[in-house]
This record gives sequence, C-alpha cells and structure tokens, in this order.
Amino acid sequence: MGREAYWCNNGTSKLLGPKICEVNEKMVNLTPEMKETFSKIKLFPVAIVSKNGIPNVTPIAFVVMVADDTLWLADNFMHKTIANLKENPHAAIYIYDPEAKRCFQIKGTVEIKTSGPDYEKMKKMVHEKKPELPAKSLVEMKITEVFECNPGPHAGKKLL
Repeated sequence: MGREAYWCNNGTSKLLGPKICEVNEKMVNLTPEMKETFSKIKLFPVAIVSKNGIPNVTPIAFVVMVADDTLWLADNFMHKTIANLKENPHAAIYIYDPEAKRCFQIKGTVEIKTSGPDYEKMKKMVHEKKPELPAKSLVEMKITEVFECNPGPHAGKKLL
C-alpha cells in the first residue's frame, strides 16, 4: 500500500500509511431533498476563511457527492483557497434551486489529498470530462452541518 499525503485538521502536512488524521466533528448525511437540489447545481460558491479571518468565496464547477456525508472538490486552479484551507480546514457550500425554491448551506471540514487512491480516482474523473485540467489535488469535504438559507422565518435554521 502506498503512502498518502494529507493536510490534517490541525494544519500540518503528513505522509501516512493508513490515514491517522481524524475529524473530530460528527458527520451528517444529506437528505434526499438536499441531494436532489445538489444534483441540479452546475457551479458551486465555496466559502472559506483564512486563519486571520479574511473571507474568500470561489466558484467551483467540479464538486461531486461521493457519499451522503462526503463531497469531493477538484483543485484545478485554486491558489488562495488551498492556502486558506491549509490554515483553516473548514468550508461552506451554497446550493440553490430557483425552480423548487430550495436553498441550503452545507458546512464541513476538509482534507487536501495530493496522492493515494481517492486522489487518483478524482483525477481520472476530471480528466475524463476535461483532459486539459490539471487536477492538482482533491479537497475532500466531510459534511458536518446543513442550514436553511431561504428567506423567511426559518432562514439560518440548522437542519442537520
């Protein structure tokens, strides 16, 4: 078994055999309604914050749900985003379906992978769609919370 590179939640980089960087937050599974909304999105606004509290939002097209509690984001052109995630491994993704009037904010913790089976699988997925993209790293997001973001009395309500 090869060694894999991970960015751990404490901001350190480690080369590991079996993964030992553990996420301390409880993961949550998206509901069928949330998964349906997710499936309709073409461009995902992803929000992150540096360790100094400076926000950054970037549009990412290659976001894949690989499990009910896990999203993969392909790093093709991320610069500030990767730097910020190395400092603060938390992200939020906004999904909105205007036709169904559904809106959710998905929050989670991330690990950055630059080698290993998951990274290789993501790289293959990217290159099958767009061979010219670099697929520099895999940002794996474990979903920890989901919030309502439609306007009204339930805006900001924690759903999961």
